[in-house]
Amino acid sequence: KRGGEVPIKPYYQSDRVTLYHGDCLEVLQTLADCSIDLIVTDPPYGHNNNNNGDLIHRWESALGRLPSGSDSPQGRPIANDGPEANELWKAVLPHAARLLRSGCCCCCCCGGGGPDPQFARWSLWMDEHLDFKQMVVWDKGKMGMGWHYRRSYETVLVGMKPGGACKWYDESKKIENVIRPGDYGIRKIIPRETDHPTPKPAALAEHFIRLHSTGDDVVLDPFMGHGWVGEPAVTLGRRFIGIEIDERYCEIAAKRIQAAERECAERL
Repeated sequence: KRGGEVPIKPYYQSDRVTLYHGDCLEVLQTLADCSIDLIVTDPPYGHNNNNNGDLIHRWESALGRLPSGSDSPQGRPIANDGPEANELWKAVLPHAARLLRSGCCCCCCCGGGGPDPQFARWSLWMDEHLDFKQMVVWDKGKMGMGWHYRRSYETVLVGMKPGGACKWYDESKKIENVIRPGDYGIRKIIPRETDHPTPKPAALAEHFIRLHSTGDDVVLDPFMGHGWVGEPAVTLGRRFIGIEIDERYCEIAAKRIQAAERECAERL
């Protein structure tokens, strides 16, 4: 922890995992400088899930596909998923630059396409604090959400803390800046009613964890959601710090990561 900062009590803690339920900006300021080897995260995009329900719920409602009655599934709001999402990510970036060790990377999921060129704006903001390295296109397969030019891909923005060689652990020289459907076992997830409204596959996080970290490096996810980064981090033997503002998903993530810890312990 940084000197003078009041420690925040973890929601869950083990020898190699620390999870916090709270505002990431409050928690991040308590973490020590140059203490993180990799950030992999999926911030809110600002698609207004907090106002009218998640995208799938709104799309199916407009098409009249939701079942009628009191048991109809409801939209699942995401905290800070309005216009404030941009300012939130902008405020996180200075912390990312402070926390990462030299040569370490931040891999941030982001939207793709229009009408708002969010990926371009976030890339420029990232480059103000980190050396912008690459925009990776995650091709999720045909027929995504939307009405015109339906959303079939997202992006992952990669920035590196300057001052050292990029931490890179692939020797195949075959890693492209496009992830095609099924590459590395990565497949899109159709959210269930009980799931997080914008789930990411653990295999996507695993891909970047393998590329940019090794051994017991510390992986941080300041927007932990349902634990899609923490689970593969634990399985690969990394240490993990996760932060989530919504206690519902914090609880899901804690159970998911604890299960991964038990499986790892059983293999030893």
